[in-house]
Amino acid sequence: MPDNQFAAAAKKRKEQASAPVAVPTDTEEVSNVRPSRKGAKHVGGYFPPEVSKQLRLIALEEDCSVQQLLAEGIDMLFHSRQKPTIATPKAS
Repeated sequence: MPDNQFAAAAKKRKEQASAPVAVPTDTEEVSNVRPSRKGAKHVGGYFPPEVSKQLRLIALEEDCSVQQLLAEGIDMLFHSRQKPTIATPKAS
């Protein structure tokens, strides 16, 4: 028996690593993607923390998500460059 909890955890991890893994067949679809993210691509950037805080404050004030605000801003950029505004989903 292992002497301590760390040795016990290491032994358990080693046993799990050597256990057989089920491999999906050609007919099984495996996806870790959330349904709301299917067909979408992540677009991001790095900004000072104040940018994030201000976006979250506006989202709170306007009862919307940061993603909706970013989509609005991206569409404004597209519009200013005479490109189709495609980031914000059209209301049906």
